[in-house]
Amino acid sequence: MRALFGWWLDDADMLCRALKPIGRLYGAITAARMKRKGTRVDIPVICIGNFVAGGAGKTPTALAIGKMLQAQGEHIAFLSRGYGGALASTTPLQVDPARHLAAEVGDEPILLARLAPTFICTDRVAGARAAAQKGASIVILDDGLQNPYLTKDVSLAVVDGEAGIGNGMCVPAGPLRAPLDAQWPFVDGLVIIGEGKRGDALAEQARALGKLVLRGTLVPDNAHEIKDKRLYAFAGIGRPEKFFRYLRDLGGRVSVMHAFADHHPYTVEELEKIRLLSCGNTPEPETIVTTEKDAIRIPEGALPGLVVLRVALTFDEPQKLAELIARKISRG
Repeated sequence: MRALFGWWLDDADMLCRALKPIGRLYGAITAARMKRKGTRVDIPVICIGNFVAGGAGKTPTALAIGKMLQAQGEHIAFLSRGYGGALASTTPLQVDPARHLAAEVGDEPILLARLAPTFICTDRVAGARAAAQKGASIVILDDGLQNPYLTKDVSLAVVDGEAGIGNGMCVPAGPLRAPLDAQWPFVDGLVIIGEGKRGDALAEQARALGKLVLRGTLVPDNAHEIKDKRLYAFAGIGRPEKFFRYLRDLGGRVSVMHAFADHHPYTVEELEKIRLLSCGNTPEPETIVTTEKDAIRIPEGALPGLVVLRVALTFDEPQKLAELIARKISRG
């Protein structure tokens, strides 16, 4: 479901409070499911998940860890359920970024496939086995913390430092997928992206439980393309307002903010409207800018001059992450 405004308030609003009984039931069901015994495959599995529904930075984290492991000589493969992709099924499919569209395999798998072999499959065990058969030495699972069917060797929860766990309630009353206390036992480390009091509070709780806490920063690759320019910004991601604020932090003059639902499939009519609106401001037309994930859902050439802001995640203490993975992974 689409996030409610009250999810991210310190004090839940009336609608969220009314939905709280449903959230308790949803959270209890998810917590019970997480306790089920999973199936172990022949290669190590690293899960990059989060506590909440919506975007927290899982895919940039998965890419950063993938690059780190590749530098160590590992043959990694990514595994995703292929959310929103018409070809996603219980039969594993390897994503071809040169051939597949976001509507077929999902947007995140295409991003991942640009770095390493990527498979989509709603059956995580079958997907991991397919990756192993293709020569992967480690599987990185993009999302799936609450999915118990595939045994994980390392599980990391990614958290937005500003948003944290929102109002602390479970879907649909809040963003949590299950009560936080029920999720901690399945997490080895916490990755906090960006600054914020909510992230700091979670970090303190994680340390008290003996979990590794890692800080991450999203670093732009092409900030010069938007600095000091008037921007028409649009995004269909988990928290588009964070993207708009980030553009301002980088020196962009955001004059239009157009938010779409997460994974929104852009139509030709919508894109043409954006193009026309961006050209209507004289004497200084706006530069159209969006995210990498959104760009995957846009046909090539549909928005001439489109700037795609590219970012990469860097860890403050990458050695601690490497040590955790080395310690937890067993190839017995």
